[in-house]
Amino acid sequence: MDLNEKIYIAGHRGLVGKAIVRQLKSRGFCNLVTRTHEELDLTNQSLVNDFFNQEKPQYVILAAGKVGGIYANNTYPAEFIFNNIMIEANVIHASYQSNVKRLLFLGSTCIYPKVVEQPMCEDALLTDVLEATNEPYAIAKIAGIKLCESYNRQYGTDFRSVMPTNLYGENDNFHLENSHVLPAIMRKIHLAKSLEDDNWKAINNDLSKNPISGLDSNDSNERILKVLGEYGIHYDITKSKFRVNLWGTGKAMREFLYVDDMASASIFVLELDEQTYKAHTKSMLSHINIGTGTDITIYELAENIKNIVGFKGAIDFDHSKPDGTPRKLIDTTRLKNMGWVYSVSLKDGLIKTYDWYLGQDH
Repeated sequence: MDLNEKIYIAGHRGLVGKAIVRQLKSRGFCNLVTRTHEELDLTNQSLVNDFFNQEKPQYVILAAGKVGGIYANNTYPAEFIFNNIMIEANVIHASYQSNVKRLLFLGSTCIYPKVVEQPMCEDALLTDVLEATNEPYAIAKIAGIKLCESYNRQYGTDFRSVMPTNLYGENDNFHLENSHVLPAIMRKIHLAKSLEDDNWKAINNDLSKNPISGLDSNDSNERILKVLGEYGIHYDITKSKFRVNLWGTGKAMREFLYVDDMASASIFVLELDEQTYKAHTKSMLSHINIGTGTDITIYELAENIKNIVGFKGAIDFDHSKPDGTPRKLIDTTRLKNMGWVYSVSLKDGLIKTYDWYLGQDH
């Protein structure tokens, strides 16, 4: 790829999109095109077509989409399937019509069946039923993969797909209702630690940067304690300690990849020459897993975050709430054979993420 070629990054304000833009700039790519949702609604086919006709990007990275955790997926299933399918269809079709050299579609490992042999290989796709809590989102991402493959088969395009495991890091979404598991746990424990330290300045700063429904930073301390309790941050009077309550049993296992590693892998796959890419994929099984190949339980994750934050209270799990898929470990052999491996350990990534989160207070 030439450093002057035009690259359109859809979803540049998201967790992965921002990391990809940072890395492309650091590598010397100087012709990057971005649009906010207000500037370009990717669910509107006419607007997307007009954009491609005007800008004529040579490469496209499709990182845009509606994302969220178990709560958000359960609450807004129609939005998750509709918005993601519309975005994918519009951008992929416009890329074909505009003769884009290469497109990279970012999906998710939730595309794999709920119960499947671990670690999950690429060929596990469509072999069994999906996890019910995120089925609409998963189906949308599967549709994106098949759109890329279908356009490649029929029109000879070079559209590629990568499926990242659970991502986290700088610019993550820390909203308590619609964030993914890692940032949600980190924020809950951070708030509990602030209460433990009687640090109301930190609590008010946190509420100002990430408002919580039904709560305002100007509310009384008693009101703040009441609402935080509804989100699982409690004061145990009998033990004079704060406790953090999390969904599920804590036994579900998850794999986590630091977002800068995801950006690195995405650019690596985008830059691969066509011969190498085709040598490691199949025309109707072309997607590539991106991850670390290692996982931990949600309980272990919470304990790691607790230690990094310095919280001295207890972590409880609400067994009446869903765990989601029991385990989601991916096989990264295909990507390793192409020549890429991750570089940021979970511990280092958690420290980097928490340091970044604390920096947002200033």
